[in-house]
Amino acid sequence: MSSFKAAAIQLNSQPDAEHSLKEAHKWVSKAAGIGANLICLPENFAFLGNEREKLEHSDEISRLVEQQLPVWAKEFGVFILGGGYPVPAGNGKVFNRSSLIDPNGEFLASYDKIHLFDVDISEDETWRESATVQSGSQTAVVCHAENLATIGFSICYDLRFPELYRMLVTKGAELLTVPSAFTKPTGEAHWEILLRARAIENSCYVIAPAQTGKHGEKRQTYGHSLIIDPWGKILADAGTETGFITADIDLDYLNDVRKKLPSLRHRVL
Repeated sequence: MSSFKAAAIQLNSQPDAEHSLKEAHKWVSKAAGIGANLICLPENFAFLGNEREKLEHSDEISRLVEQQLPVWAKEFGVFILGGGYPVPAGNGKVFNRSSLIDPNGEFLASYDKIHLFDVDISEDETWRESATVQSGSQTAVVCHAENLATIGFSICYDLRFPELYRMLVTKGAELLTVPSAFTKPTGEAHWEILLRARAIENSCYVIAPAQTGKHGEKRQTYGHSLIIDPWGKILADAGTETGFITADIDLDYLNDVRKKLPSLRHRVL
């Protein structure tokens, strides 16, 4: 298939797994209903709130996710990217995992987030993802999804490390997935420009489903889920409301861009 429809779901997930999954299912259903073949969920789609609470409930959250996503994929006959959910790592921490499920309900590939968000944005906003999350194996993960594309995996803060995306495209990636829960300050400053840069420098489509709004008492995310083409053009922007966006992923167009501007073949390092 040289062309297919992809959807990015934008959520306002909360520290309540059953409620958050119910909301995710609603939007997956709607996206499938208009013909999306690949439906991508954002980081923390099943639970977004206090990190210690997420750690405490990680067994239940991962069980619910890994039971329900295959059911949804079979129900709607679609590929689903579970953009980021906690999976116990066996050392008192969790992996932040993104998984791709096919229309038969089979897990095709999984990726555990490598780069962890340990930052001091301001005096009032500090994050230490490494306190509860274990970094994954330092391997670039790609998956050739039949009748879709070769998909490269990443999660949120990975976006700031271009060497990961160069490894993904070296392994054949045509579509880069960046499920995220970007903070509002960093989103306003860097979200769009970084995503467009990853698309342009790698001549790839980029799909970036995101969280939006307030989560629990303190956390606030930026929204603006994006789908971007290999020329860097924004095909769809979800703004700040919950819902979804779609765009056609045209591999003939991707190959045409790579032929006309063959920067990937011009690499010398």
